[in-house]
Amino acid sequence: MLESVKIARRQSEIRSSLSELVGKESPTEDETRSMETLDAEYRANETRYRAALIAEDSERREAGEELETRDDKEYAELLQRFELRQVALAIDEGRKLDGATAEIVEEMRSKGGYQGIPVPYAALETRAGETVAADQINQKTIRPIIDRIFPGSVAEKIGVERINIASGELAFPVATAGAVFGWQTTELGNVGAASEYQTSERSLSPDQTGGAQMIISRKALKQAGEGLEAAIRRDLNAAIGTELDRVVVNGSGASGEPLGMIPGAATYGIASTAVDAEATWAAFRAAVVAFMEANAITSASQVNLAFDPTIWAELDAAYIGSTAVTEWDRLTKHVGTPAISNVIPDETAIMTANVQGIAPGYLGLYGGVDLIRDPYTKAASGSLVLTGLVTADFTVPRGLQARILTGIGPVA
Repeated sequence: MLESVKIARRQSEIRSSLSELVGKESPTEDETRSMETLDAEYRANETRYRAALIAEDSERREAGEELETRDDKEYAELLQRFELRQVALAIDEGRKLDGATAEIVEEMRSKGGYQGIPVPYAALETRAGETVAADQINQKTIRPIIDRIFPGSVAEKIGVERINIASGELAFPVATAGAVFGWQTTELGNVGAASEYQTSERSLSPDQTGGAQMIISRKALKQAGEGLEAAIRRDLNAAIGTELDRVVVNGSGASGEPLGMIPGAATYGIASTAVDAEATWAAFRAAVVAFMEANAITSASQVNLAFDPTIWAELDAAYIGSTAVTEWDRLTKHVGTPAISNVIPDETAIMTANVQGIAPGYLGLYGGVDLIRDPYTKAASGSLVLTGLVTADFTVPRGLQARILTGIGPVA
């Protein structure tokens, strides 16, 4: 307890005692001495109280900062104690959820509709120190997916940003026209006609829902034990993370998929250039210059670049003259190390830039993973079918921040 609070309580006790003594018409000598003693203590405590407030001022500020973030801290601590094993047992045996797992599930249900048991994205991360049963494959360190969807992925390398959306549609107003500068042609002439400020919108909407399905055999349920939680997490991890990474680049915009950067180049206003030349630094440099001329960047180092592995092999095999320097060396000297992924189509490269703090693309993830059980499809074998539903959308707010290069052929 703070010292100032203790003093304030003692002052209240003194005032109460003094009020009883003062109310007496003929106090005794002992009562009179007691009033004098209490009065002296009260005056001394006033000085102590002011000093305590000054001394505790910094502590109060620190406590205030802690209170501002306490909810987030408490929720993060709850997430660390979330047990996916409880979810699996609840789905398989109808066992009741308890502890932190039950609290998180109830909170997620209160904020959005779920047919099955809601699972937060963070719960799919592989946790430090996690072990599996002896009959399982040895645990390895797996990169986090879902809640931190992009580390190690091509989407993260080209600057795409993830947004977690509780519900509804999220719109990005983008300025398309505005002020125009002009000079007076005469002393009393106008500086130019007024130009209308115009905007267009890019939106993220919960129209695309996909899911990862897995079958858990009765043998796995009975043998794996606590290792089942890590196994389920790894499977959902890989299936959902890989597909979200793919649709950011190659989503068709049809058959329930979001529209990705390459198929949606015309829709998003992304310039697509047919290079139709061998893989060299000069081919990429031309696109970097186009970026600069469009006022998107001022330095080649601001470019995020991604392409397929064959282009890397071609660049690394192309030596310049009689030197030991390759086209790959020249490229990385200027733009850094590109992301290399087979998610990018053959002979194709993507260039992006973060401009004025705006990402070149946004992936919206709605709520958490909706984990639904199906005990009937495989009932004859005693197996359980799990479906993890994910609602997501992707958009590019400004096509000017991205460029697509095609036809980057083999070195002659």
